[in-house]
Amino acid sequence: MDMERQRFLEAMRRRAYIEAGSDMHLHMHEMSQRALAFTAEINGTYHKPEELRRLFFELIGKEYDETFGLFPPFSTDYGLNITLGKRVFINSGCCFQDQGDISIGDDCLIGQQVVIATLNHDLDPERRGNMFPAPVKIGNKVWIGAHVTILPGVTIGNGAVVGAGAVVTKDVPENAVVAGVPAKIIKTIKE
Repeated sequence: MDMERQRFLEAMRRRAYIEAGSDMHLHMHEMSQRALAFTAEINGTYHKPEELRRLFFELIGKEYDETFGLFPPFSTDYGLNITLGKRVFINSGCCFQDQGDISIGDDCLIGQQVVIATLNHDLDPERRGNMFPAPVKIGNKVWIGAHVTILPGVTIGNGAVVGAGAVVTKDVPENAVVAGVPAKIIKTIKE
């Protein structure tokens, strides 16, 4: 890994404030071009599952995993800050904003058109281009329904279910079923 990317990823883990036009911000834009090239290849034509997996794991810079499944199209604006467990399936139309770090545990199902965001902009209009990163962590055996949006800094506990169309603004406990805008616990799964 090159030094600039390593420094950037360390800054994201520290939740460093990103000023518009700074070296970190310019690095994000540079790396987004890399991600766009990969996703254009992933989304631009049919690929057999093993070729699709190879492209995806090259995009995220991780070791190939034959248990992973993806239905394109898929979009991300960094790529290299996504970590996946085993037996993860990502359905079509998902958009991951992974600069702030996205980790997904084993045996997760990610529904169609899910958005996972890891950056917030400064609320001050004079500094609106500046950003705050915050990681999203999804535990094991989580099911994320179609059209869900997960906001920066959220952790979803093992075994949880997020109902279709939910907007997840805060942490979800293990084995909880959440739904709505904003997402609220509607029941707990009994073990």
